[in-house]
Amino acid sequence: MRKFFSIVLMISLISVLSFGGGTIKIGVDFPMTGVVAGFGQMTLDGVKLAHEMYPTVLGKQIELVVMDNKSDKTEAANAAARLIEKERVKAIIGCICSSNTLSAGPIAERAHVPMVSNASTNPLVTQGKKYVFRVCFVDPFQGKAAAIFAYNELGVRKAAVILEVSQDYSISLAKFFKETFKKLGGKITKTLFYVTGDQDFTAQLTSVLATRPEVLFVPGYYPEISLLVRQARQMGYKGYVLCGDGAEAPELIKIGGKAVEGLYYVTHFDPKMAASEMTGKFVDAYTKKYHKGTDALGALGFDAYLVLRDAIQRAGSDDPQKIRDALESTKGFKGATGIITIHHGDPTKSAVIKKVENGKFVYAGFVNP
Repeated sequence: MRKFFSIVLMISLISVLSFGGGTIKIGVDFPMTGVVAGFGQMTLDGVKLAHEMYPTVLGKQIELVVMDNKSDKTEAANAAARLIEKERVKAIIGCICSSNTLSAGPIAERAHVPMVSNASTNPLVTQGKKYVFRVCFVDPFQGKAAAIFAYNELGVRKAAVILEVSQDYSISLAKFFKETFKKLGGKITKTLFYVTGDQDFTAQLTSVLATRPEVLFVPGYYPEISLLVRQARQMGYKGYVLCGDGAEAPELIKIGGKAVEGLYYVTHFDPKMAASEMTGKFVDAYTKKYHKGTDALGALGFDAYLVLRDAIQRAGSDDPQKIRDALESTKGFKGATGIITIHHGDPTKSAVIKKVENGKFVYAGFVNP
């Protein structure tokens, strides 16, 4: 009998060794509190849905370890360090905002732990790095897409830019918008600045509106955009407002109200894209679980998890170096937001244009790379 149990125990151990067992820890470095907490919750919804649908890899359970970076650059770096040193994660999904990822990325780079961002669009996020990746398009293309849409589709020729001077995302997006808009034949009438947390934009708007722009390009985040646009409308501005993907959050409409009606923004996803079979699976599962419409950050969070899981599967290992190598060789992955092929950390993808209409975000078109 003792011999029998010894054999059973040996078989069990062999099974665990052969089929994995245990868990694979993946860190999540998101802003769950602070000024862009809405981004964190939207993205985490997508990550959690992907985890619920695909909870295992290599015969092991995937364990998500979520850290709140409080919408702060220093906290983003601290969270990455804790995930790597204390939690011993094999990879990190994060951050969201470019500035936070630019702060946390070097931590992952030095530790040789791969990091996949869902929505950090600044080119510097992956530049010169071997362990930092993303599943979103980058600012040169996003800024170009916004300018092309403004010039060709909205038919405007005079644009003013009001940007967040301390955010790498905002600075980068403004730069590429202005370059492209001027190349197309448009004129930038004025460029002015604000900082996160500002609530009174009267001075900037007084100066900008005096130049009679046909479109205001505001490449910031939803808390300031909503207030700025409300004040612009109160001051009599009747032209177009165009933003980057930082505008997409329900809070934009809650804070901005009727003032943000007609606002356009560049983003990464809409169900009408029908980019792949996974698009339909994501939309169906998301609406069933959360009882609300999909959003780009949720879809990108969903894809970030799946791309990382796919890399672990192809690597045949949870070794961070092998996961990194598999991420860099990602080709033709069918995600919710499109077909993802990664080259030097970045994918090439189309941009979606959406509009606020009757208190909802609606599809308005797309721009190809």
